[in-house]
Amino acid sequence: MSNLLQVFTLIGALGMFLYGMTLMSEGLQKTAGDKLRSFLASMTSNRFKRVITGLGVTALVQSSSATTIMVVSFVNAGLLTLGNAIGVIMGANIGTTLTAWVTALGFSVDISIFSVPLMALGFILHSSKKQKNKSIGEFVVGFAIMFLGLSFMKSSAGALLSNKDAMLAFFSHFTGFGFGSQIIFLLAGTILTIVLQASSATMAITMLLTTSGLIDFQLACAMVLGENIGTTITANMAAAVGNTSAKRAARAHTVFNVFGVLWVLIVFRPFLRLVGMIMEALGFSNPLTVDLTSPDAETSLLYGISMLHTLFNITNTLILIWFTSYIEKLVVWMVKAPKGEEVFRLKYISGGPLSTAELSLNEAQQEMVHFAEICRNGFSYLRQAVNEPNPDKFDVLNDKLIKYEEITDRIEFEIASYLNEVSKNEISEEAADTIKSMYKIIKEMESLGDSGESIGRILKRKNVHGKVFDKSLLDRLNKMMDLVQKGYDVMIANLRNPDLKDISNALNAEYNINECRNHLREEHIVNIENNSYNYLTGVYYIDVLNELEKIGDFLINISEAAVKGSNE
Repeated sequence: MSNLLQVFTLIGALGMFLYGMTLMSEGLQKTAGDKLRSFLASMTSNRFKRVITGLGVTALVQSSSATTIMVVSFVNAGLLTLGNAIGVIMGANIGTTLTAWVTALGFSVDISIFSVPLMALGFILHSSKKQKNKSIGEFVVGFAIMFLGLSFMKSSAGALLSNKDAMLAFFSHFTGFGFGSQIIFLLAGTILTIVLQASSATMAITMLLTTSGLIDFQLACAMVLGENIGTTITANMAAAVGNTSAKRAARAHTVFNVFGVLWVLIVFRPFLRLVGMIMEALGFSNPLTVDLTSPDAETSLLYGISMLHTLFNITNTLILIWFTSYIEKLVVWMVKAPKGEEVFRLKYISGGPLSTAELSLNEAQQEMVHFAEICRNGFSYLRQAVNEPNPDKFDVLNDKLIKYEEITDRIEFEIASYLNEVSKNEISEEAADTIKSMYKIIKEMESLGDSGESIGRILKRKNVHGKVFDKSLLDRLNKMMDLVQKGYDVMIANLRNPDLKDISNALNAEYNINECRNHLREEHIVNIENNSYNYLTGVYYIDVLNELEKIGDFLINISEAAVKGSNE
């Protein structure tokens, strides 16, 4: 019974470690989310800056998965090119090695004694009314929980290993195959990382097995190599429903790590000897030959594993950074671009929200611009429908207007669902206000699709009753539609401006639309009195005119919501 309890304690301790790591990472991302995003998007002018950017962001957020998901989403949103993304991913792989050193420090030095006081500090910060202090508090609590979990893992594993002979007998079944054993433990590291969705957790387990004497340093290093392959699954999962570029960025991460593991396996023993030499040069015992009974054996093994992880990623980056263009060509070949992409599919939002709202809203913003462009495309079909005299050709255009109304309904629903998922997380007041503005914007865009379909129905009734807009009526409607077209262009320009402060352009566009509508109405009354055209024809004409003016109202509402969201 006691052994069973220790097993559950070990599993619970692993859960604490993972939860603490996640909490710490999310706290840091919330604290500097926008800065990280702009830093990641801008610091990519050359290959070395890309690597440094990936390294720096990953070192800060303590999660290469978070960085690679960010990179995939930025590629998905068109903020990073595929070539730039590959360089950032290389840097992220180096940055994640810091986590291994933190884990090693947690095993070799009992930092857990500070965990409870740190939780008190974290609680005080989290109780603050300031969002930044809350996020820092979240980071502090996560840090404390992570090291407390490490401490429990170490103590519970020690209790479980009281019958060490039985454990050694179990592992001996897999350790007597020479190079084959290294492949077995490499696969074990890969699978364990995929299952746990965290290379840091697998790293902690590897260190635990090594310091307990259950596996030797060589097999531990093989597990570390496997973890580098397993960690690529997260980005591939995030890119699964992304666009072609996002999938290619995720595959580049896999290609980079798999190639690195392959060349290290070829020179495995010399590479481990190099690690041993570096450790000796730093004043530690050689982890390959250290006596497990010596006082510094545990420290040597822990730091040796971390050194292997660091040396592997740095060397792999120094080799492959010169072949970025070839990696890009390879992943382009691996992931073919689809021949045709349905217009109603989301273009920028990937599988789900990123780890924080602040990092998710950029995708939603890009998607709204895409939504606005789709609405403008729908308006171009509306203009053609108004001017089309041939009933058969009009029916084709009217079907497009109906289709675009369905498209706007679906896109509004999908973006709203995404924003709803983002809102479920703990978000800042600023992010909450931005989300409210986004809800307003997509609702107005959906109304643009409704107006297009309404005009199509008006025109269809006109055709059924055999009425025709003569050249003078079409000229007036085209004049109105020219102004509405300018309104669309202004609306999209405002949505693309992240620092929107002034919407005088949109106000002017709406004023011109309203003035044109008023002028054409007055003209219409005079023309009806003069019998310039059939009364029923005039009804259809004024109905179309009113719907066009309503479109102008929706356009100004979108700009007003956009400026409100950017000024929150």
